[in-house]
Amino acid sequence: MATSALDYSAAGVPVRQDLRDTHVAMLEHLRTPGSWFTGAERLAIAAESRNALACPLCLERKASLSPEQPAGNHARASDLPEAVVEIAHRIRLDPQRLSKAWFDRVQKEGLDEGPFAELVGVVTFTAGLDYFCRSLGIPAFPLPDPAPGEPSGYRPEGLRSGIAWVSMLAPEDATGPEADLYEGAFVPNIARALSLVPAHVRVLMHESATHYVAMGKIPDPNERLDLDRLQMELVAARVSAMNECFY
Repeated sequence: MATSALDYSAAGVPVRQDLRDTHVAMLEHLRTPGSWFTGAERLAIAAESRNALACPLCLERKASLSPEQPAGNHARASDLPEAVVEIAHRIRLDPQRLSKAWFDRVQKEGLDEGPFAELVGVVTFTAGLDYFCRSLGIPAFPLPDPAPGEPSGYRPEGLRSGIAWVSMLAPEDATGPEADLYEGAFVPNIARALSLVPAHVRVLMHESATHYVAMGKIPDPNERLDLDRLQMELVAARVSAMNECFY
């Protein structure tokens, strides 16, 4: 996919080339078979995450006291399994109220921690692209056609369980094929949480470096892009609050 395939013209402002290149790379990643899902399935998950924004059940739950009520069926954009649709919708629209009990329940419905981590990454990358477009007042990028191929089934060695809901790869255990996975001594938990799918982490590192700062340099108060660091953190905090970020 070429950067010319993405239309920023309605924004009325210039968009840096590194951002354009990152958006193309993210969409290419979404269309490519992963560890547990095909390219077509990953794009269907991305479509479901978008569909959650207008899903009557999701909107009713969002407005209710409990995220578990009311019961019902999601408005669907795919033929994905019900557990996959539930996760894609919940993570996109109501992530701040996810619970360990909910996670345990979806696992019992047949979705292991590996596919769960891959699904989380697909939904969050899609949301990031969509929020970028929304901030510029342009239509969301169309999802590309899926790339052929089957999931690899790859699971990195050295994962540790019992730290979070899913197993994670600590920096000191990132060796062999994962030796390049993290950058610097500082590795945010958001990166570790996706390490069941190393390709997700590599995309996240690239995305952070262009939209924010390189992850390894987050603790450096002098690190900046077009805005100075105080301005960046003000915008980040405000947007996180508006999106009801879990952190």
